Amino acid sequence: MTLFVTVILGLIFVILGLSTSWPLWAWPATAVLLLVITAATHKALSRGADELLSTAVSGLQPELFTPERPERRVTHVALPSATPDYDFSFAATVLWSELEAPEEAPVINPAGLAVDAILQRARQHTERQPPTRSAFVQHQLNGALGIMRMDPTGRVLAMAQDVSLSLPEQDRERLGKLSDVRKDEDVWEHERNYERSKRTYLGNDVLKDTGSAVVWWLSRNDEEVEGTVDRIGLLARLSAAANNDAVLPPFDHLVPQPRPVVEPIESDSEQQPSTDWADASIPYGAGTSRGSTDTDTVDAFLKWFDISPDAPEHDMFIERLINLARAHDKPDVIDDIRRRFGPHEPDEPDGGVSMPTDSDD
Repeated sequence: MTLFVTVILGLIFVILGLSTSWPLWAWPATAVLLLVITAATHKALSRGADELLSTAVSGLQPELFTPERPERRVTHVALPSATPDYDFSFAATVLWSELEAPEEAPVINPAGLAVDAILQRARQHTERQPPTRSAFVQHQLNGALGIMRMDPTGRVLAMAQDVSLSLPEQDRERLGKLSDVRKDEDVWEHERNYERSKRTYLGNDVLKDTGSAVVWWLSRNDEEVEGTVDRIGLLARLSAAANNDAVLPPFDHLVPQPRPVVEPIESDSEQQPSTDWADASIPYGAGTSRGSTDTDTVDAFLKWFDISPDAPEHDMFIERLINLARAHDKPDVIDDIRRRFGPHEPDEPDGGVSMPTDSDD
């Protein structure tokens, strides 16, 4: 608008100056006057526009931003969650606007319709949410219920504000304990699966046979080849035990053999000592204590040394036993041996001890 006024006044001044033949000094004065008029016009137009906008806003504000609507506060309303028996506690301020009723429409309670509509909308939202997220669901409800919507009857528009959603303290404690148990079960299940996988790996792969065990040990100790060779017997026993089997013959010589355990035969007055040459033990004779001897005991001693009565070294061994008994002053033992195996004279008549050697034989 300022530009339009400036152009019109400029054209008017030019036409007047040309038609009346203004002197040269009048043209600069006319230009200054035109600038002054332009500035005054711009200022006046700006002030009028501001006043017009302020009047328009002040006229619309009461209708748009300060609605007068009835409201009602509802508290401690139980709403279901996604977990049975764990209900939310709901509270909110319900606002509504009553719509025009058609002719012959029944009289309504707008507050009741509005509260029911808000509770139905809140229930549809909370029944899909877990009870452990009450704070998060509360913010969602503030947004979902903060919109004016028509109730199912079409008679009121309802919305809610100041929504509060909580879970009872006892239910929170129960859910916390259940959560801890589930976490512990998950950890235990993972540990059990790990242990099961490890047993399967060791039993079906590593200790499947002696060769697999040796290769597994060598892969973990590739710089200790000699040490791995020394452990082949141990690995063979380990793989055999893992498969409930005996050590394979190719590795049997690498396994240390247990020393035979010699156990005395329990004495029995009605049982005679065994004379079977397959018996490798050295039992005491029947009715004989450790302080005396018996020919059966000597026979068992000879069996243990694998010396039969027909062996060439039999007599020499008996003579050595007699000399040993004489060295320990055991005449009764000497008499028993002589009665059983015949007389054996000592090499030295003076009764000294003479232990024959291999060179003497």
